Amino acid sequence: MKKFLFALLLITTTLFASNLQTEEKIYALIIHTLLPDNQKIKVWGDTPHNKEILQNITDLQLVESPKDANFLLLDNNSSIETNALIFVTNYKILEKMQKSAIGGFFWQKGRPNILFLRKNLQKKNIQLPKSMQDFVEDEI
Repeated sequence: MKKFLFALLLITTTLFASNLQTEEKIYALIIHTLLPDNQKIKVWGDTPHNKEILQNITDLQLVESPKDANFLLLDNNSSIETNALIFVTNYKILEKMQKSAIGGFFWQKGRPNILFLRKNLQKKNIQLPKSMQDFVEDEI
């Protein structure tokens, strides 16, 4: 029984670490694509999980306040007044924040989904590369 529990714990930990590494790679690509000219990108996350992801990405500086950041990673519906780019981690939050969020990345049925909102990209004068155009939507 102990061997079974140990094996289950090992498998679960490995899968979680794999998802975390996948998320880190995806967020690194998204952040560096959205803010290509910034040498030191200041980021802020609203949950411990988001902060963990952001602090593990090279070339990013995790800041204490959303007011100091130029990229926010949000897991909750927030009324933060900012000029920073807002990216969310939940489809329902993206629906609620569709006027201010640039886009979102979330898991659905075990698969990663990335969405960018065309209107908000245009407001911020952001042009995505062709490789990311498939993720741009006019509306939710």
